[in-house]
Amino acid sequence: MKISIIIYSNDSETVWNVFRLANLALQQKDDVKIFLLAKGVEAESLDTEKFKIRELMQTFLEKGGAILACTTCIKLRQQEASELCPLSTMQDLYDLIKNSDRVLTF
Repeated sequence: MKISIIIYSNDSETVWNVFRLANLALQQKDDVKIFLLAKGVEAESLDTEKFKIRELMQTFLEKGGAILACTTCIKLRQQEASELCPLSTMQDLYDLIKNSDRVLTF
């Protein structure tokens, strides 16, 4: 199954749970892509002692998942792109949605 997940939250626990789910879906042999939108582009900086988000994001990429991030949202926050938060466009988001079997938002 092709699953697209849109994260627009900057709540550490929420983002942590999203990446836990995404990693499980990859283990189930699903194709999973995540689009970081609005506050979601802050995901990489949300690590806490309880919620090791960067570690889960790295595992997600190593297992074959893909992460995309809204360029406009990154620039609005004066952030830089990175491996865990690469620049992307609304066209990419549209394509993810159009080509997915399931779309989840958090």
